[in-house]
Order: sequence, then C-alpha cells, then structure tokens
Amino acid sequence: MLLLWEYFVLGFSALLPLVNPLGSALVFLGLVGISPPHVYRALARKIAINLVIFFAVVELVGSALLSFFGISLPIVQVSGGIVLAAMGWSLLNEKSAAPNPEKIQAGSPVETPGEIDTLTEKAFYPFTFPVTAGPGSIVVMLTLSVHGSQGNLTSRVLSHVGLLIAAIVLSALVYLCYAYAPRITRSISPSTAHGILRVVAFILLCIGVQIAWNGLSELLKSVVQRT
Repeated sequence: MLLLWEYFVLGFSALLPLVNPLGSALVFLGLVGISPPHVYRALARKIAINLVIFFAVVELVGSALLSFFGISLPIVQVSGGIVLAAMGWSLLNEKSAAPNPEKIQAGSPVETPGEIDTLTEKAFYPFTFPVTAGPGSIVVMLTLSVHGSQGNLTSRVLSHVGLLIAAIVLSALVYLCYAYAPRITRSISPSTAHGILRVVAFILLCIGVQIAWNGLSELLKSVVQRT
C-alpha cells in the first residue's frame, strides 16, 4: 500500500502544475463565454469524466502504443514540448482574456440550444484536450506509467492504481474549478484575470520548452554516444 500512495503523490504532484485547474478554468471561462450556470456544470461534468478516461487510457496503453509504433520517449517529449510551447505562446499573445464580445448582450445572456449543443460537442476537444490536459500531461503520465511498469506484478498493479487515483482526484478538482468558474472569477477584476492568464501562458511556454529540451538532450546524448 505504501507503493500505491507513493505513486499517487508522485502522479498528483507531477500533473497538478500541468493541468492547473484554477488557471485552466480561466481559459475555459474565456472559451465558453457568458453562459447559464447549468451549462458550466454540465460541461464540467463531461470534461471531468473525459479526463479520467483520457489519463487511464494513456497510463494503461500509452507505453504499449509507443513500443508498437517504435516511438521513443524522447521523441514524445520533443513533440509534446513544442506543441505545449506553441499553446503557451498563442495564449501569451492573445489581445484579450475576456469572453467573446459577440456573446455579451444586455442583461443576462443565455445561449440558444444550438449553441449549447456546440459547446457540448467540444467537451473532449478542445476542452479536455488540450485545454485541460495537454501534451505535457501526456508526457508526464507516459513517463510515470513506464516507470511504474517495472518490478513484479504486485508493484505494477499498485503503481498503476496509485496513478489512477491521482487522476480521479485531479479530475474532481477540475470539475469544481470549471463548474464554478464564473463564481470563482467574479471577485477577480478583468485586468487581474488578464494578468493571471498571461502568467499561466508564460508558465506553459516554459514547461513546453523544458520538456522539449529534456527530450532533445536525450537524443543528443544518443548521437554523441554513437559517434
């Protein structure tokens, strides 16, 4: 059981800064715009469920897929880091963090059923991936999964269960932050929210560069060793 909790703490602490439920909730709020509370709760529930399934699939079959396609972990790190850095750069250069002005009307705007259906269709892409769990999260989960697959059967099972529990707890935090995103950000001024988004975007950019560099370093080492 000690190994289970060890991997739970390891997985939760490693994924928390990448998923960043509070920071991602600000991005989620900007993408959804002004909507009724029940729309936020419904979307948050779907995203949380998708997130658990997403992490479980990556954890259980990720390393097998890499082996099947002959993709090394450094290649995943370089590719995922570049994509994550590009996302951070894009957010960093957005002109405004406010909701879409076209959705802002007098009084309390409410989306039409067609618009709500459109938001529901986006529950997995882009709300779950890559807004909530980006390439960096995939790389981290793949790394932990490969590390946990070592040892005997009991240790492998406990490590995977620990990582799965970490994903469930993290998804619960995502649900709370997304479902009550308007309430959480209501006390934050637009300029403060704008600044927080820029800080989160810069952190995403730095994480992406760091992950890409880690993979590139391993590739360079392999090249040096061959020569």
